[in-house]
Amino acid sequence: MEKSNIITLIDAFKDFKEEKNIDRPVMMGVLKDVFLTQIAKTYGTSDNFDVIINVDKGNCEIYQNFDIVEEVTNPVAEMTLEQVKAETGDDDYEIGDTYTKKLSLESFGRRGILNIRQNLQGRIMDIEKANVFKNYSERVGELFTGEIYQTWKNEVLVLDEDSNELRMPRSEQIPGEHFKKNDTIRAIIKSVEMKNNTTPYIVLSRTTDTFLEKLFEQEVPEIFDGLITIKKVVRIPGERAKVAVESYDERIDPIGACIGVKGSRIMGIVRELRNENIDVLQWTNNTQLLIQRALSPAKISSIDLGEGPDDKIKVYMLSEEVKKGIGKGGCNIKLAGMLVGREIEVWRELPKTETDEEDVLLSEFSNEIDQWIIDKLESIGCDTAKSVLALAPADIAKRADLEDETVEDVLRILRSEFEE
Repeated sequence: MEKSNIITLIDAFKDFKEEKNIDRPVMMGVLKDVFLTQIAKTYGTSDNFDVIINVDKGNCEIYQNFDIVEEVTNPVAEMTLEQVKAETGDDDYEIGDTYTKKLSLESFGRRGILNIRQNLQGRIMDIEKANVFKNYSERVGELFTGEIYQTWKNEVLVLDEDSNELRMPRSEQIPGEHFKKNDTIRAIIKSVEMKNNTTPYIVLSRTTDTFLEKLFEQEVPEIFDGLITIKKVVRIPGERAKVAVESYDERIDPIGACIGVKGSRIMGIVRELRNENIDVLQWTNNTQLLIQRALSPAKISSIDLGEGPDDKIKVYMLSEEVKKGIGKGGCNIKLAGMLVGREIEVWRELPKTETDEEDVLLSEFSNEIDQWIIDKLESIGCDTAKSVLALAPADIAKRADLEDETVEDVLRILRSEFEE
């Protein structure tokens, strides 16, 4: 047996002890188990063997215990007095005693030592992966800063300071983002799972509401210190976000603190999010007031919260306010709905010059309009002639699920009621 194999194996123990973040008891247990496994493979059993590990020195001692018998039936576990005396030169042993013999690593042979080393490396890697999984599982929701190591079409590979791999899929990147190798990025640790039961798959995200919340905590000291609380965050990544905040100190303006002098605080967050528009508003438990704040600067005439918690909220606005309330691509009204946890519909309000006394209930047209059509119109909140006439034909057709020709016939009948 070449001595270099023994040295290599002992050096491996030292490397694992010094470089791997593994607890001493765990390390000792792994080493002992690895040797016992090889002993069982070499000798057919490990029951009468003792393995003593010295992690600090980077070595191990292996002892084989023999029962002293008159006649040997199991050479692995038994020896005669003559055999013991021949090995030790000691006459003090008797039948029934136990003789302990120290084994050298050479006794395993070249292949055995190689098996021990490979088995040890595999076990240590498993422990390392388990430690990484545990560590990052406890950090889900935290803000992470790392360096991009590789970019692909569908995901980005990021390395932490210990060279552990983290992934950011395209779905977790803000639309329009492009990264290159060695870029430093910030993201939230979204999830951790064991892929194929062997490798931790750590997912980063820049699109979650939590990411925006953590950026505010980092940029606004009053939030970090607990003087201002973020009550809720809703986002359409890359487009717009709404952040509802509340202050527990009357002397602190929560909105002003979040925005900063001349927008100094919020602009840093906006740049991080690729110019995502961020509305900061004061939180309230009053749903109607929260909606008004969320849809600002659009002016709301009235709000119908409905009868149940699952009913759509109807927000009435004058025609010139509707565009501001809905926002580009409908994102403003959508975010307001996400903020209150219910879907919001915008309804055009009739001009004040057209009083309710001048209006006519749809039920009065039952002789000219089929009842099922009236029912569909009433189901979308149109129970009077002018409430139908206030809507665009395409809007009526879509919301009431009616044919365009049917809508035109209805509008013609209703208009004729108000023609002189």
